[in-house]
Amino acid sequence: MPIPRRIPSPFAGVALVALILSAAGAQAQDRGSVNPKPLPPLEHPDAPSTPAKALFGRVTRASSGPAHIYGFYAKGCFAGGEALPMDGPNWQVMRPSRNRMWGTPYLIDFVERLSQKAARVGWPGLLVGDMAQPRGGPMITGHASHQIGIDADIWLTPMPDHRMSRAEREETSATDMVRPDRLDIDPEVWTPTHLQLIKLTAEQPEVERIFVNAAIKKALCREASGRSWMSKVRPMYGHNYHYHIRLACPAGQDDCQPQGAPAATDGCDDLSYWFSDAVLHPKPPKVPPKPKPAMTMAALPSACRAVLKAP
Repeated sequence: MPIPRRIPSPFAGVALVALILSAAGAQAQDRGSVNPKPLPPLEHPDAPSTPAKALFGRVTRASSGPAHIYGFYAKGCFAGGEALPMDGPNWQVMRPSRNRMWGTPYLIDFVERLSQKAARVGWPGLLVGDMAQPRGGPMITGHASHQIGIDADIWLTPMPDHRMSRAEREETSATDMVRPDRLDIDPEVWTPTHLQLIKLTAEQPEVERIFVNAAIKKALCREASGRSWMSKVRPMYGHNYHYHIRLACPAGQDDCQPQGAPAATDGCDDLSYWFSDAVLHPKPPKVPPKPKPAMTMAALPSACRAVLKAP
């Protein structure tokens, strides 16, 4: 069953000329570009060996037709997406040059509603980082997931009290919430309202997972009360500048592959792995591992070929 499609936002065309950056990384603290250059055409786009990320990374608009999800968070695509408007009453889109402000209508509606609720707990507004590409799929840089239009990164930097310029959106650095030794949060920037924002998000029934840096999870375990929502909040490498929201597959979307419910425990009893020397200070391997081959279209659901080619 397709996700009901809303009337396209008049802001959706803003992303047409804001193409994906080709630099490595693409994390929240990495700068974007006020004048991004389009990626060059592929010499053999239909070759079986062409990386799927090279194909989906060159698409600048969503496909027409009803919204539909195909595949898993880290191996899939979606049709009928929408772009989150660049500005709302309680949000602003960051790094528009990446063209990753897209998602299913299900995700767009969620972010807009979350921004309204966040204002009620004292959060000044959401700075929305990467969501998905116009048709999802693998990204040229950065994330392994964010492929099916139901993942979103929310900066842990409060929204300023003015509408940010394009240069500010591309160049303002996100705030690192973790101490330099990575053993705990930085008390100079972490506030009780950060806890309230993450708690509020985790309490939403659509949310399946929230990924944060282990130091943030440690702070939540120490400071939160009534922690039934904490099972959704999972430690993950990185994620010290933003938190990652992963929604559950919408009802009726049988081609969306769910991750499954998280463990019933709050996850606070044993965080020692994340603060071990092997994790914080890993030794380089004696023999550098061979890079994994890039994912091709053959690894994605077959429907993603049609999504990619659709008008």
